[in-house]
Amino acid sequence: MSKPTVLVVDDEPLNVAVLSELLCPDYRVLGARSGPVALELLETELPDLILLDVMMPGMDGHAVLAQLRARARTSGVPVIFVTALGTEADEERGLALGAADYIAKPIKPAVVLQRVRTQLELKVARDRLLDQNDWLEQEVRRRMREIELAQDLTLCALAELAETRDDETGNHILRTQAYVEALGRHLRRLPDWAAELTDTGLLRIVKAAPMHDVGKIGIRDHILLKPGRLTPEEFEEMKSHSRIGGDALARAMQRAIALHGRQDGSELPEPVQFLQVACTIAYYHHERWDGTGYPRGLAGQAIPRPARLMALADVYDALTTARVYKAAWSREATARHIAAQSGSHFDPDVVAAFLSIREEFEAIADRLAG
Repeated sequence: MSKPTVLVVDDEPLNVAVLSELLCPDYRVLGARSGPVALELLETELPDLILLDVMMPGMDGHAVLAQLRARARTSGVPVIFVTALGTEADEERGLALGAADYIAKPIKPAVVLQRVRTQLELKVARDRLLDQNDWLEQEVRRRMREIELAQDLTLCALAELAETRDDETGNHILRTQAYVEALGRHLRRLPDWAAELTDTGLLRIVKAAPMHDVGKIGIRDHILLKPGRLTPEEFEEMKSHSRIGGDALARAMQRAIALHGRQDGSELPEPVQFLQVACTIAYYHHERWDGTGYPRGLAGQAIPRPARLMALADVYDALTTARVYKAAWSREATARHIAAQSGSHFDPDVVAAFLSIREEFEAIADRLAG
């Protein structure tokens, strides 16, 4: 095991020699005869402890200590002042500046050895605690990533379960999720959208997007899987999937609040905030800007922003993919249709964003075809 390193800084060579001889049996000792020399030495050497004289020409010990504390590399190295300034006021000033201890000259060997040993033991304990804290932080981050991954996989599995009842949709979940993210990244540049589309906010929306059609689980097979257009009555039942999904996610959100608890004024836990967004998307992604959508007939700004993103993403994917009752539209025809629906079906801001990043939509469609 290597010896701890002690740096002695004193403008008197005799003082450096005396302290070096005293410490050498147990420690690796470095010496410097001025503050600037010590600071230069510390660029390449990092001692475990510094014994620092106060009264030195040019840069005194107080100035050296200020430099040590201002530098990230040396801010944690303990410093003991060793000085002839032995009044109580001098000692208080040194400790106030950040010195770990104060030894008055002329030194007493036994006192020096005990003070040095004590400070080095404290440093070892602090370093060990920092290492443990670093390990704990890394372990917490690792476990949080595992929990987050498990949650994401569970939610994706639930969304996929809903989609497997309609085997024509292929990678619909992945494509619409990517479309939503692309729209959100573009729209966050607008002042009206920026607050809701922070990194955290957008990530929450993107993660919630796959839940938009989870309510299809509650639609009867002969309607959901019908090989042709639905009758008006059947379409009414199909429309109920938004209520079914939204209500189910709302109930899950209430259970999550009851499970996690919430103090007055505190922020909702992240799982609950995620469920809020998922519920909003599931419930309102079939609303239309002109108020003719469902389930509530909301119009304009009353439609939550996450649902407005999902509405366009969902329609784009539905039109550009083949279904039993229709052939796939061309991307050009789809883009023209969406542009024509600005201000009627879709939020004009969202349509403008889509038209600006249309090539990105097409690249997503190519990447996630199938």
